[in-house]
This record gives sequence, structure tokens and C-alpha cells, in this order.
Amino acid sequence: MSAPAPAPAPALIVVPPDLPRDWLDPVFDHPGLEVIVGLDALPEARQPELVGLMCLLSTPIDEALLSRFPALRVVANVAVGYDNVDTAACLRHGVRVGNTPGVLTDATADLAMTLLLAAARGLVEAREDALAGRWQKWKPDRWLGVELRGAKLGVVGLGQIGYAVARRASAFGMDILYHSRSPKPEAERSLGARRCTLDELLAASDFVSLHVPLSPETHRLIDAAALARMKPTATLINTARGAVLDQDALIAALHAGRLRAAALDVTEPEPLPPEHPLFSAPRCLVLPHVGSATATTRRRMTELACANLIAGVEGRALPAAIDLGAG
Repeated sequence: MSAPAPAPAPALIVVPPDLPRDWLDPVFDHPGLEVIVGLDALPEARQPELVGLMCLLSTPIDEALLSRFPALRVVANVAVGYDNVDTAACLRHGVRVGNTPGVLTDATADLAMTLLLAAARGLVEAREDALAGRWQKWKPDRWLGVELRGAKLGVVGLGQIGYAVARRASAFGMDILYHSRSPKPEAERSLGARRCTLDELLAASDFVSLHVPLSPETHRLIDAAALARMKPTATLINTARGAVLDQDALIAALHAGRLRAAALDVTEPEPLPPEHPLFSAPRCLVLPHVGSATATTRRRMTELACANLIAGVEGRALPAAIDLGAG
């Protein structure tokens, strides 16, 4: 009787060191995987064995990285956006890429609406005045914000997150304008949303919320010329990507009073140095990219990334695959 064939060696994968260990149970508990935490912990001699990589937005998936790992089959990006991924290079190397769409829609839309409300009512400035002792007595003309009912919200990019923000804003009585590559009949039916050009949207909106992916077409989409088209009483919200916005132009517009306020969850670079002039720009609220930062959402993102990674290693279809040809 012939001896049984030896069991295949576990497939070597790397996961980020920044994720809680219990969120990664699906890969650690998988008998066919050998898990290393962090690319820095992967011995150079074993680089040719790497089959799967889970990464965050801070890891560039480019030609240099892909060339180091000739056996790599799949990259699982723990994000819905994938501007850190060179899709053409992945296509050349035959590496499939997964992302985490859908699971972070509500959390990010909630955060965008939070930024909109905070900017509309000037909450940061009011709190700073209170802490600085400028809250002496009640005065009817202090800390005046703007009301949302009847105000126009311009949504730039009406994908899943943009639509979720539009639904929330509509519940506050806001009128919805949107700019998108294609019409969104459901938003027009259910929310009374009106599609318009970007120039029309910028000129008419009281609030502008950005929800486009970062690409060569959207890089610096909101530049000095675009900001100049906005009302001086308008507020800009960005929960998309920092590079969609020309930050220097925004700072200049805020200092010159050509824009009422801005509220940003994304910046360029990230993290933003504490001495960056955005932090001292008037009426500008800056957060450290917390759009998807709820325990439930971040765990679901990781779970989907685990599913993408396991499917890719096993040669199955990824639950959420990026179309590399469209990148």
C-alpha cells in the first residue's frame, strides 16, 4: 500500500498589525493558512512564498511591492476606496484585489451629516469660545448658525455613500442637487433630487458634500476655480479623499471670507501635521479620517477583507472584487 500523499503546506499570508486580533479570527482559524502579522515581520527568504496580503490604505500596492512577491495571488484592501492600489500593475502581475464596499456606507454617511450639522451651527467655534471664557452671558446675536430646512445640498458623486447622505439631508428638509456620471432615477423619485453640472451645483448649493473616488479625473476636482463658483455663504464637506480638494485654495478662500465654512474628514497628507495651516484656518473643522470609525463597521470591513483574502488564496471568486480593467 502506497503512503498517503503529504498534506499541502499552508498558504502564507500577511495581515496588518493595526487590526485587533479577534477581528482576524477567520484567517487565524483557517487550517490552510499560515498568518504573519505585518510585512516587516516577513523574512526576506520567505517573500517568494507570499500568496495573500491584507492591507490598509496606508500600504501602496505598486510595481515595487508586487515585484517582491512573485507568488502573490490576492490583495484584500480594508477600505472601499483603492487609490493606494496600482490596478494596472496588479493586472499585469495577475493579482486580484478585493475591497470592502457597502459595509461602511451608513457609518460614513452619518459622519458626513455630523460634519454638516457641526459646521452649520458653528459648534467648534462656540465650544472654543466657552472654553476661552468668552461665554459671559446670553446674547441673541452670538454663535448664529444656519438652518437646514429649505437649504440646498449639492452631492458630488451620488454612489452608495452620497445617496445615503442625500437621504439623511432630505429628512432634515434640505433640497438635493447632485452631480454624477449617470442619472440616478431612484434618488430623483424618492428624494426629488435634481441632476446638474458641477458648475451649476457649486453655484446653487448652500452645502457641498464630496463623495467621489480619487482618480486622475477627480484629483483636485475642487480647486480654486471651483471654490470661486461657490456662494460665500456656502459650506464644504469632504469625506471622500483629501486629494479631491485643493487644500491651499480652501485655506485661502476661508481666510478671505469667500466661503462660510469647511468640515473635512480626509486630508492630504494623512496624518496631517499638527502645525498644518488647515488646523488654524477660520471656520474649518478637521477630523482624523474617522468616517467608518464605528466598532461595528470596522469589524465588518475586516470580516469582508478576510473573506476576500481566503477566497483569493483558494482560487474562488472574491465576494467584493475590484474591476482592475476599469481602474
